[in-house]
Amino acid sequence: MKLHFTKMHGAGNDFIVLDATAAPLELSAAQWQALADRHFGIGADQILIVERSTRPDADFRYRIFNNDGGEVEHCGNGARCFVRFVSERGLTSKRSIRVEVQHGIITLTLQDNGEVTVDMGAPILDPAQVPFVPGALPTRAESEDTLYGLDINGQTRWISAVSMGNPHAVQVVDDVEAFPVREEGPLVEHHPAFPKRVNAGYMQIIDRNTIHLRVFERGAGETLACGTGACAAVVAGIRRNLLDTPVRVKTHGGWLTIAWGSATDSVRMTGPAVTVFEGTIDLDRLNPPA
Repeated sequence: MKLHFTKMHGAGNDFIVLDATAAPLELSAAQWQALADRHFGIGADQILIVERSTRPDADFRYRIFNNDGGEVEHCGNGARCFVRFVSERGLTSKRSIRVEVQHGIITLTLQDNGEVTVDMGAPILDPAQVPFVPGALPTRAESEDTLYGLDINGQTRWISAVSMGNPHAVQVVDDVEAFPVREEGPLVEHHPAFPKRVNAGYMQIIDRNTIHLRVFERGAGETLACGTGACAAVVAGIRRNLLDTPVRVKTHGGWLTIAWGSATDSVRMTGPAVTVFEGTIDLDRLNPPA
């Protein structure tokens, strides 16, 4: 089976994009893993599937698979690549499109300067809906937010729990480059308080309109950028009265701009979306070691 693919990235968060608007595409978890493998396949943080919408109020449907083969709810950087892909492929002539994702609809707008703005919807702050089950975890109030203490390697890490359609645990650190993100990230991801696992965000406050951010993504590891993670971090920072909208977010892959007003407002993310190359791959030849 041969697949035509497009390789894209949003601030260094890289994707394989597949067009399934003409015919459904269903692969096994092992096949998604093989495609995303950086040594034996194409290589990517996530795989994005463009499909026909299943509802009349959306232009397309959008599915995301992590490089571990698991399907996830949302990906902000991928959403920006999505709108550039359907525009460049001639699948739509609209500058603004409505896209069906797992938990609703998002609106994507292609800007004249080539960047893309995504209406990410309102953040989900109710722990049960994140989903987050704090149980007897210690808590402390900080402005409008409630922080929860996770025991990570014998130390208490205070996190904000936010969902942007996918779960995030955001903590503030003094020096994000020196912090052991890759060591502690997996422990936060698999903490039992998060029944569907969680993306672990590490935010350094530079000033009230600027942060530096690293994210250890659920099922993908640390990525160069995480769009939903940037949104969740800014929401947490504003609720803690540490930030003012809009906020510039520096990631290892580049800059994102996040704007948010109040709990009932949508979060708006603006950033780059770049096509890297296209090609065709024979799935039958993918044979990574067991």
